[in-house]
Amino acid sequence: MQRHPGTTMARLLMASVFIVMGAYRLWGAYKGVPTPGSTLTFSAIELVLGLLLAWGWKLRVTAALAAILMLADAALSHRFWGLAGQAQGAQLLHFMKNIGFVGGLLLIAMTAGSDHRRHRR
Repeated sequence: MQRHPGTTMARLLMASVFIVMGAYRLWGAYKGVPTPGSTLTFSAIELVLGLLLAWGWKLRVTAALAAILMLADAALSHRFWGLAGQAQGAQLLHFMKNIGFVGGLLLIAMTAGSDHRRHRR
């Protein structure tokens, strides 16, 4: 089974966000940055999902779980609706980036395995 190089690149780029941000926060905690337990848990899950996504392991499930995680992060971390002015605009931007990312993850989940199928003649 061979995947299309563009599909693989897109998946790796999406996985990189989870890997880098999860590792960044865990590394900061390791170096002494005060980090709540919930953030450590979220970051560990994020890192593992990113690695699984990069590896291509059970993409339908992995991408769907990553989408749920990203959706939860959008709702919990970027509460633009309770802000005003520039702060609202900044959080709205981050919220919408997460929502767009959820769309990409859902696309991976829905198409995983279909990029290598060949039509029989």
